[in-house]
Amino acid sequence: MSTTTSNLSQGAAATKDKSSIIGRGNKEGNQLFRDWFQELTTAPQRGEHSAYVFVMGSMAEVLQSFGIHTIFPEVNGLQTAVRHVADDYIAQGEDYGFSTDVCGYVKADVGLQLRGGDHPMGKIPKPSLAVYTNACNTYLKWAEIWERMYNMPSVTIDVPGSRAAGRHTWSGHVDFENDLKYVRGQIDELITVCEQVTGKKFDIDRLRETMHYSNVMLERYERLVELNKAVPAPYNAVTDGTVYLGVANGFRGRAEGAQYFTDLVEEMEYKVANKIGTTFEEKYRLVFVGVPCYPIFRRFNEMFTEWGGAFVGSSYMWFASGGANTGFQYDLDNPMDSLAEGLLVTTRDAMDTMFFSNRNIVDNIEPYKIDGVVYHPIKSCRTVSTGLADNRRAVIDESGAATLFIESDHMDKRVVSEAQMKNRIDAFFEGLATRKVREGR
Repeated sequence: MSTTTSNLSQGAAATKDKSSIIGRGNKEGNQLFRDWFQELTTAPQRGEHSAYVFVMGSMAEVLQSFGIHTIFPEVNGLQTAVRHVADDYIAQGEDYGFSTDVCGYVKADVGLQLRGGDHPMGKIPKPSLAVYTNACNTYLKWAEIWERMYNMPSVTIDVPGSRAAGRHTWSGHVDFENDLKYVRGQIDELITVCEQVTGKKFDIDRLRETMHYSNVMLERYERLVELNKAVPAPYNAVTDGTVYLGVANGFRGRAEGAQYFTDLVEEMEYKVANKIGTTFEEKYRLVFVGVPCYPIFRRFNEMFTEWGGAFVGSSYMWFASGGANTGFQYDLDNPMDSLAEGLLVTTRDAMDTMFFSNRNIVDNIEPYKIDGVVYHPIKSCRTVSTGLADNRRAVIDESGAATLFIESDHMDKRVVSEAQMKNRIDAFFEGLATRKVREGR
């Protein structure tokens, strides 16, 4: 393990000059993503299996140990939206019978399946199995669609969440130990299914290898989140953060993912040391809560950056990373129990970030020097959006932070009103400017 870590560090330290290090993360992340889609496109030709999974509790380490590709329908969906073709996929899903109220990701995915996997980034292969947790209530019904379409096995992993806000239990507590046994048993069942699907025997050493790469990634990802405390912030947690999330999910448990985040942290530490921010002058530091508006992704971000608004934090970088922000480290000497603990802790954290994010926001206002909090509930996702109004009130009551509440969608352009959003965003920044004058900042 130490040799691999050393090799990763040597690769990260190879280049130090400004011209080659700044922007490297986005450039290499986008290339990795293209390579990933190409890998999926050609997987059937090589007789390789694929699993449909989700960003919260993907079980990538187990699947990677069997050589099973991980395919994320949420990632496929957002890619159609940012490339302005989601409407066609959504319409096909609605024509198939799904209501306008159903999650846009689901309908776009149904359209994708009806097209035989044709996607702007390549061709998505049919699944050999599906693996999903209860982190999002839609996951369960979504996987049932695939079961009906492909008649393949699916594995549900029920991860116990927090009983209430602040009601965490940890190792040594009887409730935590019972939850751990419950999760461990389900992982054992998943391994059995993987053996049946692939015809391969489970290899504990291969699992350790994938867990090691995840350890490197998780450690670096936690550091990445922390680095945005710097003024100016070295990256935009909404736009750049979406690139980082894609790599964190698609390359979890892989050497390429570990190397990427090692290099990325080096880039961000260089920028922090040299006080290099993003591409605009940072005037206001913001936290984003919810899922971004992908149908007008670039313009959505511009409506904030035109005012000097920098997103230094994002709940999306927390929950859509499957809890990678916790930096949890697997115990490679006790891989199975540690894998269960990691799944329990990180998936629980991802769920908490959706349901109880007010605590994280309030705790981060001072360390990240936050000027305002932007809430973006979306029509498609009740899991993320329900309760955000109450969350907003809780943050205001406890911290007095300036907040903005704007509604649209992450997929469906029919419910995105750019003009309405711009009016409310402009008013928000005018209020922030007045507040700064009043406070003498």
